[in-house]
Amino acid sequence: MIIAADISMQLTKLGYEVIGINTRGEDALQTIENNRPDIILMDIVLTGEMNGIEAAKVILEKFQVPVIFLTSNADDVSFQQALAAKPYAFIAKPFQKSHLERTIKLALQRIAVEQESAPVLEASDHVSAMEDRLFIRSKEQMVKVLLKEILYVEADRNYCKVFTETESYLLSVPLRNIEAQLPADQFIRVHRSFVVNLQKIDAISEYHEYLTVHSRQIPIARRAKKEVVKRLRLV
Repeated sequence: MIIAADISMQLTKLGYEVIGINTRGEDALQTIENNRPDIILMDIVLTGEMNGIEAAKVILEKFQVPVIFLTSNADDVSFQQALAAKPYAFIAKPFQKSHLERTIKLALQRIAVEQESAPVLEASDHVSAMEDRLFIRSKEQMVKVLLKEILYVEADRNYCKVFTETESYLLSVPLRNIEAQLPADQFIRVHRSFVVNLQKIDAISEYHEYLTVHSRQIPIARRAKKEVVKRLRLV
């Protein structure tokens, strides 16, 4: 915990926001569930029932959040085991502050490149837009969903989920395809995994780290904070 707190201070000085520090993998999963980060620093050795590699595998499968391993176990066996969790980088402790900074920057650059180069799937077979509604393919039919009823849309790899107060719809198109069909004056991308209906926001945290929409906490990416606050002042 002392080392984690020191790393947290270093990252804060570099301009990043640390949303949580956990020593148990189980607690880390809960933190991610409540406030989705852009990237995770994960030690292989944890105090809970699961180690860092096991936790990272769950994170990859459930949340698709990139992981950078931080560990003093830099031997080849540990490295090979860690590869199974598909980390974005591997930093051996002790490490220099500059190494940590550069590794995170490279990881974020890789994330941006992957998002830009992801295959664009045609949305026309799954969703079509009209002035005040979407028609979404669900159970072999096109279902009307009024824009004013949409709470938020969440990315799930190359799929996305559209949430209303009563239903959720899984679409086999990436989030950016749906975002392009939503009116920009009503919806805003607050995180790489979330587009939110501005009219459905119930609360925003004191330091603008997350929004609350229909009892769901939705993270706000650091780069999106300024625009989110600006847009909320206009609503």
